[in-house]
Amino acid sequence: MTERFRPYAAVYLVLEKDGKILMAKRKNTGYQDGNYSLVSGHLDGGESATEALIREVQEEAGIRLKENDLKVVYVLHRLGDREYIDIYMKTDHWEGEIKNMEPEKCEELKWFPKDNLPENTVPEVRVVLEDIEKGLFYGEQGFKNKL
Repeated sequence: MTERFRPYAAVYLVLEKDGKILMAKRKNTGYQDGNYSLVSGHLDGGESATEALIREVQEEAGIRLKENDLKVVYVLHRLGDREYIDIYMKTDHWEGEIKNMEPEKCEELKWFPKDNLPENTVPEVRVVLEDIEKGLFYGEQGFKNKL
């Protein structure tokens, strides 16, 4: 198995408040820098997807999530420079104040209306958020005959 085809796993938070979604502007990551994504991160290994998301959100946005408040809303299998399984979870409950805890990797955290995402949204994240609004749960990108 080549490195390109060793699947990686990542988790994403769809955090909603008053019809808006919290987005993070990427910086100095080497992937889609200058574009908006969601608070997200890789599984470190030996942790569940839920545990990874709770950890990543605490590290990146300074808020605490509870496992019982999280709901998986989408799974994306994508192939680009690497192969990924992306798990998107949603909540509208959290504890603490949202704060950019990693300014070296995130230019800003900002709320955007769900129906008016910034033009510079990471393409696969845009598609996923649109699919979620359509009630879809699973998608594939980058494979033969796919987006």
